[in-house]
Amino acid sequence: MKLLKTLAPAALLLALPSMGLAQDAEAAAPGFDEIGPYIMTTLLFCMAGFLVFFMAAGFAMLEGGLVRSKNVTMQMTKNIALYSVAAIMYWLIGFNLMYPGDGWIMTGYVGPFFSPTVLDPVGVAAADAALDYASIGSDFFFQLVFVAATASIVSGALAERIKLWPFLVFVVVLTGVMYPISGSWQWGGGWLSEMGFSDFAGSTVVHSVGGWAALAGAIVLGPRIGKFGKDGKVHPIPGSNLALATLGTFILWLGWFGFNGGSQLAMGTVGDVSDVSRIFANTNMAAAAGAIAAMILTQILYKKVDLTMVLNGALAGLVSITAEPLAPSLFGSLWIGAIGGIIVVFAVPMLDKFKIDDVVGAIPVHLCAGIWGTIAVVFYNGDASLSTQIIGIIGYGVFTFVASLIVWFILKAVMGIRVSEEEEITGLDMAELGMEAYPEFSKG
Repeated sequence: MKLLKTLAPAALLLALPSMGLAQDAEAAAPGFDEIGPYIMTTLLFCMAGFLVFFMAAGFAMLEGGLVRSKNVTMQMTKNIALYSVAAIMYWLIGFNLMYPGDGWIMTGYVGPFFSPTVLDPVGVAAADAALDYASIGSDFFFQLVFVAATASIVSGALAERIKLWPFLVFVVVLTGVMYPISGSWQWGGGWLSEMGFSDFAGSTVVHSVGGWAALAGAIVLGPRIGKFGKDGKVHPIPGSNLALATLGTFILWLGWFGFNGGSQLAMGTVGDVSDVSRIFANTNMAAAAGAIAAMILTQILYKKVDLTMVLNGALAGLVSITAEPLAPSLFGSLWIGAIGGIIVVFAVPMLDKFKIDDVVGAIPVHLCAGIWGTIAVVFYNGDASLSTQIIGIIGYGVFTFVASLIVWFILKAVMGIRVSEEEEITGLDMAELGMEAYPEFSKG
């Protein structure tokens, strides 16, 4: 006991330096108040990104159901290929072109080209991480799935008559260059952002851009054989599987919670988390209102409910609320989404009058409802002005439409973008790919 009493003070003296070092290390390490927002926002980007990625399946199923059975394999091929192309091009060029920081080539308009994205190092220390935001990997992935959705819009509109490889070349240009440049104007801190243009999750930045690109392609490509008679009469061409199209719509509806909710871009405070949940509720209300509005209107106009219009009405409601899903009340979301559904019912026959063939209704849904949603921002966002919103709509429209026309005309001259009449009648599955989605129902 005497020996222990003698050694105890010495042991304490020896331990003090290490205890001091531990206390210093603990003091130096950031607490949860510092790393919590980083962790939660990174988690938001990952989870929302998963949901938006699943929208790729929604687009594939929607398109697969609305095209004829002889073209289903082609639509599946295009959808998995366009997502893969977008993933590579957005890494190689797109991400840093869209978010240039201080690296603008032309300030406010064009960022740096050929600057592949570099992720955080493995096991990055808190001291080296961007604690004021989120991990680079989560941010990159979340932004990537948006650009893939833009390309999917084009795929559906141009279905049943476009060649595979020219389409994918267009996707390379769209996802690697066109979308990132125009996206930088708003989300990258460019000229429209400085002007005060407001587009929370992309009614214009994503959906209208896809719609303008699809419109240019549909004009250059021309309508499907038999869609319009010589007398100008429209001949409906039914899809192969409305159950599949309905499944695709529900998948897109689900993915939209990530699309809009993740665009809060923060989940580190009570206010942020509450806002994400508010966005979910508003997004859901707009979709429901768009579907019901289209259902009622088709009953009034055609004396029967048109399921394809109801499906597109729900999607139009979603597109309409995407520009401002946070500020409106539930009633506000309801009427914004309902108008989107009404727009689709009138826009589809309007396109037919101009002899523009859009197989799945992508242009009415994403372009027309996207324009409406961008304008509707002014009703609930006090910082937005109608003139600035219109300038943004025009800016995106002129750039994307003209650039897309140029690319489509070049592809038409160099590669040819449309299959032959015989191949179109046979179906792109066999003509372009040599395999059918439903071989047991083939002739012979």
